Amino acid sequence: MMPRVSVVIPTYNQEAYISQALDSVLAQTYQDFEMIIVNDASTDQTLEKILDKKDSRIRLFSLEQNQGESAATNYGIEQSQGEFIAILHSDDVFVSHKLEKQVRFLD
Repeated sequence: MMPRVSVVIPTYNQEAYISQALDSVLAQTYQDFEMIIVNDASTDQTLEKILDKKDSRIRLFSLEQNQGESAATNYGIEQSQGEFIAILHSDDVFVSHKLEKQVRFLD
């Protein structure tokens, strides 16, 4: 079954913040989502921090060459299967009820 929401997270060299960003999605009160993470050829420990997260809703894509945030975001959107798309920058976090409130509003 397709997820209702696709959370797209483009990232490049965000080892200091990526874990908090991913945890904020995993802690959502609304759980019908997939997380599309696009690693834009990070050269730090970003990829390792992502791989530490074990959740079947995570879909990781790694670009071989850095293409920039817009290209990584667009790639993530192309991979999305959800009815709705939410974008999260990898140095930011969602409040715990963000997806729940937005889906309720959109319904």
